[in-house]
Amino acid sequence: MKIQDIMPGAGSTKKSKRVGRGMGSGHGKTSTKGHKGQKARSGGTKGPSFEGGQTPLQRRLPKRGFSNYPFKVEYAVLNLSDLEKLTGVDVITPEILLEKNMVKNPKFGIKILGGGTISRPVTVEAHAFSDSAVEKIKAAGGKAEVI
Repeated sequence: MKIQDIMPGAGSTKKSKRVGRGMGSGHGKTSTKGHKGQKARSGGTKGPSFEGGQTPLQRRLPKRGFSNYPFKVEYAVLNLSDLEKLTGVDVITPEILLEKNMVKNPKFGIKILGGGTISRPVTVEAHAFSDSAVEKIKAAGGKAEVI
């Protein structure tokens, strides 16, 4: 078998309707669009939200609330259980975390959360800490430094 011999199965494909190709084709003159009117014109249909000239729903409803999206601060987050995996490091800095691929391109910095436990005294430098993370780091004899 060769690539040029491959054909679709019998009856699985259909020829497309070719409109506007003369009166003998049966689809000539008005090209199956009827006579005149909006739907006979090119681009002659309104969008799904068009309500016949009535003010659309999205314009009738009031605008509510406030969005602080452009100024939202999103930290790259790490749990204490992730820091526990860094063996042989006494001072954990954002540079070390980037080097070890534990965080990827933090836009606003790194936040340490209190998930898991830490069993050895370490100094952790990060941009933000949760309260439970600070408690657990201090209980293990370490320090949490905000940079």
